[in-house]
Amino acid sequence: MTEFLNQEFFALFLFIILAIFLLMGYPVALTLAGTAIFVGIIGFLLDIFPLVLISVLPNRIFGILTNETLIAVPLFIFMGVMLEKSGIANELLENMSKIWGKKKGGLVYSILIVGVLMAASTGIVGATVVTMGILSLPLMIKWKYNKKISTGVICASGTLGQIIPPSIVLVLLADVFQGANEQASAISGELAPDPVSSVDLFAGAIIPGLLLVSFYFLWIFLCSLYNPGLFPIDKNLQKSSFNIKEIIKIILPPLSLIIVVLGSILFGIATPTESASLGALGSIILSIKKKIELKSLMSACEETLKISSMVFFILIGASLFSLVFRGFGGDLIVENFITSIPGGAVTSLLIVMIVIFLLGFFLDFFQIVFVIVPIVGPSLIALGYDPVWLAIMFAINLQTSFLTPPFGFALFYLRGVSPTEIKTSDIYQGVIPFIIIQIFLLIILYKFPTIITWLPNQI
Repeated sequence: MTEFLNQEFFALFLFIILAIFLLMGYPVALTLAGTAIFVGIIGFLLDIFPLVLISVLPNRIFGILTNETLIAVPLFIFMGVMLEKSGIANELLENMSKIWGKKKGGLVYSILIVGVLMAASTGIVGATVVTMGILSLPLMIKWKYNKKISTGVICASGTLGQIIPPSIVLVLLADVFQGANEQASAISGELAPDPVSSVDLFAGAIIPGLLLVSFYFLWIFLCSLYNPGLFPIDKNLQKSSFNIKEIIKIILPPLSLIIVVLGSILFGIATPTESASLGALGSIILSIKKKIELKSLMSACEETLKISSMVFFILIGASLFSLVFRGFGGDLIVENFITSIPGGAVTSLLIVMIVIFLLGFFLDFFQIVFVIVPIVGPSLIALGYDPVWLAIMFAINLQTSFLTPPFGFALFYLRGVSPTEIKTSDIYQGVIPFIIIQIFLLIILYKFPTIITWLPNQI
């Protein structure tokens, strides 16, 4: 029996214990840290784990809390929450629907545009899906839009926060892939790898993000062309008129804020952290102009604190987990497995993408980024894949996973705020075309990687 209790066994056992406790509903950060300590102590008692390795953790925590890139996370979160609490998102949707509403499928186009703006401002899938569901779903039902199309477009536009910059997801991925790139260089013997920054990932995500939104628009256009009955036009809207100057006045401020924040990063005027500070300040100024109450401001601060604490708590727990996993030689086990898969780099990438896609059903983005990506990332980069390209592919893959029935997180978020007349089957069927679109985009990006890498290389 003892011959089976080796490092390989405990590296696998660590993941099994983690999966069991996560499925039982225990808090993620505590589960990551708790399982690592529990399995590490057992390994130490069997003399196959160096417990002294845990002493490195304080330095890791200090590194996390002083990481300049990660300081941008709470600032971007505050920016998004503030725009939501101030009602700016609500006004955007109402006024966009006035512009597009008289066209077949016009309300869907409006929701997609607002979804892109919300994604660029919040970067949080749950917040965007819930907000879009609360704001737009009742209006679509009132206009008698097809329920499947309605729920599908809300889920799809809500998950754009994964890929549309400036996104918290991309900030976190940049930090993780920087570490993975350094490890990959150690594997391949390269002494001075090119750094992976938030700027690279923001630039790399712009064209794929716009391409994805364009495909969404094309799908809605084709639906309205071949089955116009799916998108009836509201009679009251047909009779109403709108003031284009007034609408531009409402749309311009939040749009300008997003352009300034993203532009300052891409043109090298400010770092992601500095531009996030600018975005947070800008969201406060816009909210003051909307005469936001002090109570709403306090609520936004409290919400930001909760989300930020969750992110950093999970990051610290994941750091301890990866430390113990590497102590059992888990990183070498994964590296040997990936590099020895028949079919070479292509098969290795396919298997990792499928695994990450399936994990997206059960784990949220932060868990996958902080636990799984540091383990598989270095091996894939060492096989020759560009880290920026790989990061964007992972982000779109997870976005697709969050849309996919029956466990996609976006579906659960929308189900929670949907009226009773919306069935779960409506939501499931509604997202299928958008899932197909995203898989199609992944294939295109695999065949033509320069779609991702061209702009970062130019910058």
